[in-house]
Amino acid sequence: MTSLPWLDPDYLWFPPTEEALKDPDGLLALGGDLSTERLKLAYRHGIFPWFSDDQPILWWSPDPRCLLFPDEVHIARSLRRTLNQQRFHVTADQAFDQVIRLCADTREEGTWITQEMIDSYCELHRQGVAHSIEAWNRHGELVGGMYGIAIGRAFFGESMFSLETNASRVVMVHLAHQLAAWGYRIIDCQVESSHLLRMGARCIPRSEFLSILRACVDSPPEQDNWTFQWRWPGPEV
Repeated sequence: MTSLPWLDPDYLWFPPTEEALKDPDGLLALGGDLSTERLKLAYRHGIFPWFSDDQPILWWSPDPRCLLFPDEVHIARSLRRTLNQQRFHVTADQAFDQVIRLCADTREEGTWITQEMIDSYCELHRQGVAHSIEAWNRHGELVGGMYGIAIGRAFFGESMFSLETNASRVVMVHLAHQLAAWGYRIIDCQVESSHLLRMGARCIPRSEFLSILRACVDSPPEQDNWTFQWRWPGPEV
């Protein structure tokens, strides 16, 4: 039976990603902590935490990896209608705490977003590393959103929620177009889902993902103040 390394909370280190298990796919290490320094180190190397309240901290680097290249986002006909109707106003970093808590609370199958994770990612947000994107309806209600980590020209999507039809997809479209304008190269979706694949995400070998990641984590984007300028051009386009 393959044994996994237990990480020392006092020592910042991860094993090489090629040592990750094939079953369950990508499980790399256990333990450690959720300090902001460890989290930043993990993302820079294509590793992310994913665990439940009754588990130790589990660290993952699956193979293959699901990515969305910002200029490849696909807009289906129904989503295009929603965008043309301008049902949602999209912002960034206006309600991070609400977004991450709604991501945790609205998942029917349970959540890996524990209170410890919420505290750590909120601290990353205060440091300017974690960001939220919000969709507001015409009544000013927060009805969709996602949050993730931005390092260099890579954005690592963590979770999203939607309280109204297509709200989270509208968020993803705005995020992809804005990141493309800022020179970001990838949106890391971690593991595939039918929802992401329909929006243009694709799976690539982990080795290829890590090669792309190394090329962009130390390259600053063209803008990093996270004020969204991109807007859907309208039904005439």
